[in-house]
Amino acid sequence: MKLLFAQVDNAVKRVAQQFPKEFKCKKGCSDCCNAAFDVSLAEGYLIKKRFSILGRKTRKLILKKAKKAQKIWDTNVRGDMEAISKLRIPCPLLSRDEECLLYEVRPVNCRTYGVPTEINGMGHVCSLSGFEPGKSYPTIRLQVIQQELLRISRKINPKQAEKRWPISAILLGKSDGI
Repeated sequence: MKLLFAQVDNAVKRVAQQFPKEFKCKKGCSDCCNAAFDVSLAEGYLIKKRFSILGRKTRKLILKKAKKAQKIWDTNVRGDMEAISKLRIPCPLLSRDEECLLYEVRPVNCRTYGVPTEINGMGHVCSLSGFEPGKSYPTIRLQVIQQELLRISRKINPKQAEKRWPISAILLGKSDGI
């Protein structure tokens, strides 16, 4: 996973360096931390492992926020990807200072949010970025990364490898196999 995350981070860095005016991500920006998405088993495994070593007070605060996030998810998401893309759910891992409490193991969606991405023929870019619709930019193909995450997930738990969960479900122990 470290190698995959490093490759993803390097790809984002190259786009950011090539298009500094368009790339708006910086410390304190948390738009991606309010986007609803799910994560792979491999990502969930890392999140849960790192979460378990946080201090008791921090874990308690995160779990309180995770319960709220999970309630929103359960109420609004029923496998409808369009509904997920429009939903705004604050990530339970977001600190009061607008920083990720598990930044070093943040999922691929968090790592790539500020640059043009494509999955299943659909393009996406952060609405706060300066990347203009219709213009051509280097694009990160998320499907390739997701395939690698699936391969890693199969090594962890082949029976649960294809499932995906919101971060709140992982933190609350509602994720089979993690």
